[in-house]
Amino acid sequence: MITKSQLINSLDQLPENLTIDQVVDHLIFIEKVQKGHEDSINGRINTKEEARLKLNRWLK
Repeated sequence: MITKSQLINSLDQLPENLTIDQVVDHLIFIEKVQKGHEDSINGRINTKEEARLKLNRWLK
């Protein structure tokens, strides 16, 4: 979960002129990066071989 202070800091780093869509896209990106980081810390990761197998199944 992203905190209010993280949101504010993130928005402060953006340029002044943005569309709402750009802000939403940026916030979604930050949330996904944070979730990936938390997954990594908690051991919810795939090895390269596991990733290859999953990708091969998805591409069939």
